[in-house]
Amino acid sequence: MNIDVNLVTGQPSGSMAPLATEPPNIRSVGIIGAGQMGNGIAHVCALAGLPVTIVDIKQDALSKAMTIMGRNLARQVNRSIISSDQRDEALALVSTSTEYAALGTVDLVIEAATEKEDVKRIVFKALIPNLKPSCLVASNTSSISITRLGAATDRPEKFIGMHFMNPVPVMKLVEIIRGIATDEPTFQAVRNLAQKLGKVSAVSEDFPAFIVNRILVPMINEAVYALYEGVGSVSAIDTSMKLGANHPMGPLELADFIGLDTCLSIMQVLHEGLADSKYRPCPLLVKYVEAGWYGRKTGRGFYDYTQTPPRPTR
Repeated sequence: MNIDVNLVTGQPSGSMAPLATEPPNIRSVGIIGAGQMGNGIAHVCALAGLPVTIVDIKQDALSKAMTIMGRNLARQVNRSIISSDQRDEALALVSTSTEYAALGTVDLVIEAATEKEDVKRIVFKALIPNLKPSCLVASNTSSISITRLGAATDRPEKFIGMHFMNPVPVMKLVEIIRGIATDEPTFQAVRNLAQKLGKVSAVSEDFPAFIVNRILVPMINEAVYALYEGVGSVSAIDTSMKLGANHPMGPLELADFIGLDTCLSIMQVLHEGLADSKYRPCPLLVKYVEAGWYGRKTGRGFYDYTQTPPRPTR
């Protein structure tokens, strides 16, 4: 018996083709991780009218996240981006917990934990038993394989990458990354959510570091090499790229903003995943991370932020 196959979808044609499944409607969101990315994602979800639950193992981190979110929403009110009523309504939609059980009824969980695969796997192992069967799971990873992370869960077909840019309330882009097992309803539901949040989606294949960081972080790494090799000072390198390439922020200043630990993790993923020496992390970047000089979040990186204005450290 011959079966016609649709060459676009790969599915059987005619009466044997499966019925299309409508994407699920995401009406509530859980966020794992109360750091800079987690509270930013919660911020935009709550402003879009979605109830949000942030989960973190540290109560102090949750309290800090709520304080930062309140401050950022107040800044938007002062700039007439939102009204005071919108601010109050958004804050009222956000709850926090140190227990994964608080996410038992949400429609989507977005993981925004540290950019380390072993940490994310531990999170998913603890998270999954608490979710309803229909719950979608997204990772905000900036570089790690979505296929591999999804395979560590009980629902790889409902697992997807949703990489927000920092700072989330300001940056318009969301990278959406399908793993090899991600189904179409999950993809459509997450793309619809991104639109509801006022974001523009860019769909990336599941390759190391996706699109933005595949291009951006090696540029930062090259800037660190230029510093390491004595081509220029911190200020010379940043000034050259700001005025010579019209970048709003120099690459070393940007590295401090992203976090040098995150930059190093992304370079390691690229180096290991693509096996190309051009992605070798600069030894100076490694040394700064070993010293605990991660950038703005620790007060010291390529600049010393204990001084005003910040002063280059080399």
